[in-house]
Amino acid sequence: MVGAADATDVLILGGGLAGLTLALELRQRMPGLRVTVVERRMHPVREGAFKVGESTVEIGAHYFSQVLGLREHLDAEQVRKFGFRFFFSEGSEAIDRCTELGVSQLLPTSSWQIDRGRFENFLGERARALGVDFRDASVVRGIDIDAVGGHLATIEHDGATRSIRARWVVDASGRAGLLKRKLGLARDNAHHINAAWWRVEGRVDPNDWSQDPQWLQRCDPPDRWRSTNHMCGPGYWFWLIPLASGAHSLGIVCDAGMHPLETINSHDKAMAWLREHQPQVARTLESPGHALLDFGFLRDFSYDCKQVFSANRWALTGEAGVFLDPFYSPGSDFIAIGNGYICDLVEKEFAGRSIDSYVTLYERLFRSFYDNTLTLYQDQYRLFGDAQVMPVKIIWDYTFYWSLLAPLYYAGRLTDIGMLGRLGPQFERAATLNTAMQALLRDWGERNTGALVRHGAMLDQYRIEWFRELNRALGDRLDDAAFQARIIDNVVRMQWLAAEILARARRTHSDIDDRGLEALLVGDERHRSLGAAWYADEDAAAEADAA
Repeated sequence: MVGAADATDVLILGGGLAGLTLALELRQRMPGLRVTVVERRMHPVREGAFKVGESTVEIGAHYFSQVLGLREHLDAEQVRKFGFRFFFSEGSEAIDRCTELGVSQLLPTSSWQIDRGRFENFLGERARALGVDFRDASVVRGIDIDAVGGHLATIEHDGATRSIRARWVVDASGRAGLLKRKLGLARDNAHHINAAWWRVEGRVDPNDWSQDPQWLQRCDPPDRWRSTNHMCGPGYWFWLIPLASGAHSLGIVCDAGMHPLETINSHDKAMAWLREHQPQVARTLESPGHALLDFGFLRDFSYDCKQVFSANRWALTGEAGVFLDPFYSPGSDFIAIGNGYICDLVEKEFAGRSIDSYVTLYERLFRSFYDNTLTLYQDQYRLFGDAQVMPVKIIWDYTFYWSLLAPLYYAGRLTDIGMLGRLGPQFERAATLNTAMQALLRDWGERNTGALVRHGAMLDQYRIEWFRELNRALGDRLDDAAFQARIIDNVVRMQWLAAEILARARRTHSDIDDRGLEALLVGDERHRSLGAAWYADEDAAAEADAA
């Protein structure tokens, strides 16, 4: 029997990371707003082995720490991240003899490794403290979308069924995609990638894999374990992420055509796969102190969505809408961006303003962010084992991110229509540059007969002064003129970097197609953006050939 309908202003279907952070942001921006969150899991949830998606990068980290004001929790209860770190270690028994890409010191802008169970428990408590009606252990049994009379959801809790009528409804139900399924919004994105993941007890520390004092002292502090460590090989990467609860998160992500899911879709198979591709990791996991906590896998985990915002007062956020790829940990970034747009739409609509044009604009902007980010991953997994091309690609991809989308978010200008209009040509130029660069990198990698081997070299991102400055400058507070000038300068930097990368690719393969980059570039190889250390092996080989 269905009881009388409750009423709320915003009903959020799903009380995970996306739904609870949206509830917090809505209540902070509009304290009088009635917000109801329905979550099928009972709280508190398990720590250590709850959900994957533990690594944050700059936009998501800023959203949690500054926009939502959760910095105290992150510093006290989560792990400060030591940046991304990449080892080109396919088949290696000696990590200290592999090319390493990462930072030797902490970058200025903070990010964290997040134990999702601990964080979502905290978010649930904070939401209730702010007046959110958070109903855990509740299941959505039906949802009717009615733009005129208000949306109606049927909720079951403890065997009883009740209705909730809401002016707005937001799907934050993750891969269940309640509204996506109901409205037929699912869309393939042609990025066919599989994953398997598990958590183990205890810390997995790459420093334990070497006795070389010089290698161990490269980082200050010597805490490689706090990085999101990527062990890379052709068609795949393997993650190691520490959790504050004392567990370690592990995962294999691979191109479906190169490493079929059937080779990794059980713990036994995944361990056999590791023994072949990352034997040093496998030996560690088979040693005492690393008991298995859980195991999961997904086929074709990357997907698109036809629409995420509607003038009929519904929206999708988090994995209920789109999901890209975990390689650069963009999941919380897109939660932050999507939630920001949803809050702005709700705020405007409750103020009596028409939101039709804003829905159209925000949908287009969100789509452009998604499409541009997808290019970083799509058809690029074959490069992942190439220790010559892939480090350059990673620097390029970071530069693209820190030059445009990240500063736009940090400056709180995602809804600044005037500024977005003025910067339109810069964003278009940068997107065109990036599309051409991704094609060039792919061609470069396909022409290489094997990955360049730098025996034990570290490519230190921290020592690239302009790269470190891009990261630091995210926190700058600039007026309109200075912000516009900053973005223009950033795009010029991208042009210089693109010119250098094209020159290096041609040095390796003189007949490589520039993919249209020549018409977009400034500068030449004499202006090195990365520094001589990046090219030491190539330059030494060239000098030897000349002699």
